[in-house]
Amino acid sequence: MKRYIAIVAAALIPFMAMAQKQVVKTGIEVLESRDFSILKGKNVGLVTNPSGVDFQLRSTIDILHNAEGVNLVALYGPEHGVRGDAYAGDAVADSKDPATGVPVFSIYGKNREPSPEMLKGVDVMVYDIQDVGSRSYTFISTLGLVMRACAKQGIEVVVLDRPNPLGGLKVEGNVVEPGYYSFVSEFKIPYIYGLTVGELAILVNEEGLNLGEKGTEEHLKCKLTVIPMDGWKRDMTYAETGLPWVLPSPNIPSSETAICYSSSGICGELNNYLNIGVGYTLPFSTFAAEWVDADALRARLESYQLPGIAFRTIHYKPLFGGQKGKMLHGVQYFYTDYEAAEVTLTQFYVMQAAYELWPDKNPFELSKGRFGMMDKVCGSNYIRETFSRRLKVEDIIDYWNKDVESFKKLSKRYYLYR
Repeated sequence: MKRYIAIVAAALIPFMAMAQKQVVKTGIEVLESRDFSILKGKNVGLVTNPSGVDFQLRSTIDILHNAEGVNLVALYGPEHGVRGDAYAGDAVADSKDPATGVPVFSIYGKNREPSPEMLKGVDVMVYDIQDVGSRSYTFISTLGLVMRACAKQGIEVVVLDRPNPLGGLKVEGNVVEPGYYSFVSEFKIPYIYGLTVGELAILVNEEGLNLGEKGTEEHLKCKLTVIPMDGWKRDMTYAETGLPWVLPSPNIPSSETAICYSSSGICGELNNYLNIGVGYTLPFSTFAAEWVDADALRARLESYQLPGIAFRTIHYKPLFGGQKGKMLHGVQYFYTDYEAAEVTLTQFYVMQAAYELWPDKNPFELSKGRFGMMDKVCGSNYIRETFSRRLKVEDIIDYWNKDVESFKKLSKRYYLYR
């Protein structure tokens, strides 16, 4: 046994070393290597959260506060706050950062973009938050609203770039349609858009895709600078970057969870239906309910022969939430070939399989009152209205993918990385 343990430990050493080797430098590190030249002598505002760190896990707040010649005058708190001390959906309050004494203005509460008063005295606004690569994740919406607010005041915006954990090649989902712009669908982009946050900012700024929550506001173009990463490639997994993952919000504890967010989050809007692991130790990674026969659901899903995905049965009790303490049964899923998988359709195939097995558990009958939010995250009512008729993926797949190729062609103009 000791010899076996020694062999395993020895085998792990190169993998541990590889995991600790930094391959990619993020925007904040590139900015620091340039001696913060773009910020020197300026009053700086910063939009960030706990994911805004360098390789040594130093906060961008502290790095800019301590940088010689940089005057950090204001922080802006998105969902969860600049130090991560607000839970999902909780309003963020104006305050003062205890570590630096810099005032913190809330942009997740009464205000979702900085008011002119909040921007007084700011010469340049810096943005540094780890993205998850999905349109409905609110931090990119915050970026768009900040860009609009700064454009109105003539304030420059600097985006410190970070990897897209979904990679730079995968694009899935229809673009947002008129009438369905919201804080969870701020831009006319697909659900998975295959761009870094810096590339997305350039695209939105140049193409006028930042239309606001009503989708009718005029295009406002800000003075924008992106500090690119060093070493990132479009086909990289997050693990290959060598960077530590600091959860950008409580239910995204790993880069793999970011992928799962795209695979189950839409289904999760039907909150009286299947539990998707939120409330348990596997957020966005499961589909389960009290009434599910786990073996039957797994078998039905395997019969579809979906490319690049595997399922296992799972049984668990959520630790918090509406189903706390209830024994749930279902499946956990894994991507065996991420490139081949259609990740956003996973949740629709699961709903199809569950309905074929248990037709009395219609998700749209069980979750009335949540349709508005589902339409917002889908960017259209077509997906819900069409899918709800028969719960067949074949009825929506063409519509879901109708904008993919045209968006890929458009977005390639703004690639910073190959």
